[in-house]
Amino acid sequence: MSLTLLDSALFGPMFAHPEVAALYTDAAYLRRLLDVEAALARAQARLGLIPQASADAITARCADLRPDVARLGEGLLRDGVPVVALLAQLRPTLPPAAREHLHYGATSQDIVDTAFVLGARDALAALRRLLGDVGDQLAALARAHAHTLMPGRTHSQQALPVTFGLKAAGWLAPLTRHLERLNELETRLYVVSFGGAAGTLAALGERGLEVAAALADELRLTLPPTPWHTGRDTVLELAAWLTGVCTSLGKLAQDVILLAQSEVGELAEGGGGGGSSTMPQKRNPITSELILAAAGTASGLLAAAARSGVQEHERGTHGWQVEWLTVPQLLGLTGAALGHTARLLGGLQVDAGRMAHNVAASNGLMLAESLSFALSRVMPREEAGRVVKAAALRAAAGEGHLVDLVRADLGARGAGVAWADLTESRTLGVNNELIGRALDHHGRVRGHVRPQEYP
Repeated sequence: MSLTLLDSALFGPMFAHPEVAALYTDAAYLRRLLDVEAALARAQARLGLIPQASADAITARCADLRPDVARLGEGLLRDGVPVVALLAQLRPTLPPAAREHLHYGATSQDIVDTAFVLGARDALAALRRLLGDVGDQLAALARAHAHTLMPGRTHSQQALPVTFGLKAAGWLAPLTRHLERLNELETRLYVVSFGGAAGTLAALGERGLEVAAALADELRLTLPPTPWHTGRDTVLELAAWLTGVCTSLGKLAQDVILLAQSEVGELAEGGGGGGSSTMPQKRNPITSELILAAAGTASGLLAAAARSGVQEHERGTHGWQVEWLTVPQLLGLTGAALGHTARLLGGLQVDAGRMAHNVAASNGLMLAESLSFALSRVMPREEAGRVVKAAALRAAAGEGHLVDLVRADLGARGAGVAWADLTESRTLGVNNELIGRALDHHGRVRGHVRPQEYP
């Protein structure tokens, strides 16, 4: 077992999506650092600050360099950042005339932070696709089960009837909002970091902002109003977004675990669930457990990431390194949680018969609220509440269906009550309208058109 399970060959697939994990290898990280150095040289050549020949040589060598990672590690321990040692390996490979133009006017944090943004952009592209796919799965589930009756539960107790389609729509709605938040986040996150030694770009004189803008253009980023060496709010926003996605997926997984309990039996994970070494009858909800593990870990990482944003003056001390420890893990965990959720939904077994059985087994107790409101049309509301509460105790004791007991108790006094409407399927309020609203919202964000046959 490795120190970080996300990097383990054995455990890694449980806690990091492979597409995201591939972006956070040492080789991929160093490639991004070199890409930023090459882009900086090209930007400066475009502006006439360095010769084009130097930019061409730097770009070519950045593309070809195969860094000595062991030596970089030694330099990293000494300098606290890999850029210094990386430049020391790159510079001797350049023509002598180009060496002085390498890393011209930049500071190490400019390169590291811009490379961080490039990595986050690639990772978020993968997460956006995964999140959209999971949303589409939930939309299909909500549509398919718009009329599948089941108990609604509050404080883990049966409360009022709902449909499983509404529950799926409830899982969907926050994921759609996360897609909207991502659209907003990206406009703030995908910016270049270029401030020089103290954020003033003094080494470039009056042309600092020109270079920053040209560098952003080379990398398909934008230029922020000011350098952000110690303004880490957008990094925190990213960490919070990732944690939010994991938390919403964790809620879904927790519901699945509860509904898959032997005594409930309304859902089951596909593929037979996880097995037990000694109890062959077990169907453990392992996929849901992995999603919850990711969500629980993400919340702890977010706390550390938030604290790392308190940085000193124009360049910080330790907060930067805490970001390195937390944000890549959050990206990996979120990818894993999304991948596991897609697999969970793809094989989810919905037992509509068991849901109907659990509704019927309540002896009408989930109709208590509707019954109280119906009786309040023929008697004072407080009296209606007393009548229903007394009958509910008898229904819970197995003496009969709640509606039948109340109807018998009232006799002629209940003549004005619409007894035929007091069934679980006819007391769903705006259940289906809510499903439709969730599907409409998802469709708008995804650019889809809702099928006319819904629900």
